[in-house]
Amino acid sequence: MANVSDVDRKVMTALADSDAPMANKQISTATGLDSKEISAAVKGLKKLGFVDSPARCKYGITANGKAALSD
Repeated sequence: MANVSDVDRKVMTALADSDAPMANKQISTATGLDSKEISAAVKGLKKLGFVDSPARCKYGITANGKAALSD
């Protein structure tokens, strides 16, 4: 998967495994990553169209994101 780091993949996997949109703190708990890493990853993934923000400060994976994970 082009332009996606290991951190990006961990964030996307956590979002894909969740039944609801997640806040940074929830993603941090699920992945063990630092909140600054998560913020940077989410910003990049939003630009790629792999992550969206259906609620304020909460993030979910898009259909494109799920497809990219399965590549």
